[in-house]
Amino acid sequence: MLALVKRVPFSVQLLIGLVLGAGLGWVARNWDVSWLTTTLTQIGTIFVQLLKLAVPPLVLTAVVVSIANLRKLSGAARLVGKTLMWFGITSLLAVGVGLGLGLLTDPGKGVSLGTAEAPEHVGGWTDFLTGIIPTNIVESFTEVNVLQIVFIGIVLGAAAVAVGDKAAPFLKLNESLLELVQKALWWIIRLAPIGTLGLIGKAVATYGWDLLRPLATFSADVYIGSLLVMLVIYPILLRVFGRVNPLTFLKKAWPAIELAFASRSSVGTMPLTQRVTTERLGVPRDYASFAVPFGATTKMDGCAAVYPALAAIFIAQVFNVPLGIEDYLLIAFVSVIGSAATAGLTGAIVMLTLTLSTLGLPLEGVGLLLAIDPILDMIRTATNVTGQMVVPVLVARSERSLDEGIFTAPSQPLDAEPARPAEPAEPAKPTVIREPEPAYGS
Repeated sequence: MLALVKRVPFSVQLLIGLVLGAGLGWVARNWDVSWLTTTLTQIGTIFVQLLKLAVPPLVLTAVVVSIANLRKLSGAARLVGKTLMWFGITSLLAVGVGLGLGLLTDPGKGVSLGTAEAPEHVGGWTDFLTGIIPTNIVESFTEVNVLQIVFIGIVLGAAAVAVGDKAAPFLKLNESLLELVQKALWWIIRLAPIGTLGLIGKAVATYGWDLLRPLATFSADVYIGSLLVMLVIYPILLRVFGRVNPLTFLKKAWPAIELAFASRSSVGTMPLTQRVTTERLGVPRDYASFAVPFGATTKMDGCAAVYPALAAIFIAQVFNVPLGIEDYLLIAFVSVIGSAATAGLTGAIVMLTLTLSTLGLPLEGVGLLLAIDPILDMIRTATNVTGQMVVPVLVARSERSLDEGIFTAPSQPLDAEPARPAEPAEPAKPTVIREPEPAYGS
């Protein structure tokens, strides 16, 4: 049986888990099978806990090692600059899609506020500044505050580079820990089809699709806008600037996109995202180990661009607040610059409250959208993770470091152990040729 499962491609295993989970969730919801709902919830919860358990050591060691390795690369500052540039460009394009759809469809027209309440936590520009520096290092890890862990990793990595040879044992320790964490992650990744079954099953059983009906236009806009970014904007960038086949990219990146859709967690998907980026898309490992963790915390085209742009127009229409051209420009500015404020916090909700606060729109409108947030978060997260793989490919191509052999080669199975470089063979010992001993007594 196990041999049969191994023959099935990993992406197909994920798809089977997705379909089975949706079917079981539908059964649990429509036939009121409470034990099935509980079982699906437990399966999904355990899988996410396993992913989150590996995230803090993965992020810390990956960032420390990547910072140290960047000194070996020519033009490290240029790599970082290009990454930030593409983050900004893709975010600006994504927010443009959200604004265009919002103006075209009027998602808030005819929607009543009802009993919506403002959220308890309100995002602000100071969230990023106060949240990036930890007050307690232990809490940063126990609460899986990825932005703070990235900050710690950058500081330690930079300090190790400054110290020089004396920090070699510390860097060697981080490299060993990174190998250990990755080994454990391969085991967790093999459970992804089962985890997907539980996560999707829980979502369908708990929320269903009934919540979308009162806000059908807004919900459709979020899905359509996210798909336009994923299937139109990104492919155009990959074709024009990356000079790679967008269909090949989507096919190879699909397992990470699918897991992101099910798990609703960019950080939880990060281990698989990083492996896909290096082993399937051909991005150099040293660069990907910096770009992917950094992108998982700040690169959120779904949560921080498409969604807040649409939601701001929606809420403005619900409250009959007119928006002018300067407001739309402000939405674009907040989406491009402020996405870092979502890192380690409540994702799209914090970004939305940040946008509304900047525009002066009523925060009570956020409460109207909280009910359908889990369903919308699936496609938002899938868009986030897709962008987190697109940018490293674009940067690697511009640096002529993208491995086209890996990109165009048949996809490597992601549930198998990663290929390791062959150990150098020991030099052959010189052959000692002895002179024949003289024959005595002849």
